[in-house]
Amino acid sequence: MQSRITGTTMPVLELLLDPNESVFSEAGELSWMSAPIQLTTHTQMGGGGGLFGVLRRVAGGGTLFMTEYRAVGAVGEIAFATKVPGHILPIEIGPGHEYMVHRHGFLCATPQVQIGVGFQQSLGAGIFGGDGFLLQKVSGQGTAWLELSGEVVVRDLAPGETLRVHPGHVGAFQSSVAFQIARIPGIKNMIFGGDGLFLAALTGPGRIWLQTLPISKLAQQVMEYMPSQPREAAQGGVVGGIVGSILDNMR
Repeated sequence: MQSRITGTTMPVLELLLDPNESVFSEAGELSWMSAPIQLTTHTQMGGGGGLFGVLRRVAGGGTLFMTEYRAVGAVGEIAFATKVPGHILPIEIGPGHEYMVHRHGFLCATPQVQIGVGFQQSLGAGIFGGDGFLLQKVSGQGTAWLELSGEVVVRDLAPGETLRVHPGHVGAFQSSVAFQIARIPGIKNMIFGGDGLFLAALTGPGRIWLQTLPISKLAQQVMEYMPSQPREAAQGGVVGGIVGSILDNMR
């Protein structure tokens, strides 16, 4: 198997698969492929925890199906492009080299890689649409490619060193890094601070990859230019959602 990442702002991963080699991705990730590539859709790939693992992934906002792409009879080409401006990050998976990845970060992987839910917590339906915060766990053996949005900042945390991060900026981190979600202290800070209600605390040792363009923030910027309800009503809805989420989490 040969791989090449082409492009800068909107990169694409191009793979050349020898006969009978394969990769898999979540459904809907394909950009283009050559004639020798045959695809098969499954409810799970890479030992993702059986039926319970599939249902848990879907409940967390993931897709029900995984698609396998296999070269049959000849060398085949397949490509996966990013959905938003960002970077494609290859990582090697093996014993002691497992990773936690943000919910939209998995692009594709070789067959022995396993993907499942690594962390899931509700952060208030009024802010996150009921989906909460989800991290995918990438384990097993092989190579995986991740999609991180915006620029990528790499930090190596020493043992006991903690970095507090807005959850949307968490791209990926090694499984040796401890992770927890904490509420921002102070009602005034939560309502008027403008930094959200929660922060992610990552504690070393281990490497983390931060992304500078959370998809949620990109969506908020785009929505400002979309036809919508009157500005006053929209602001009231946002404030109401924030207050509702605070009260829900204080119960």
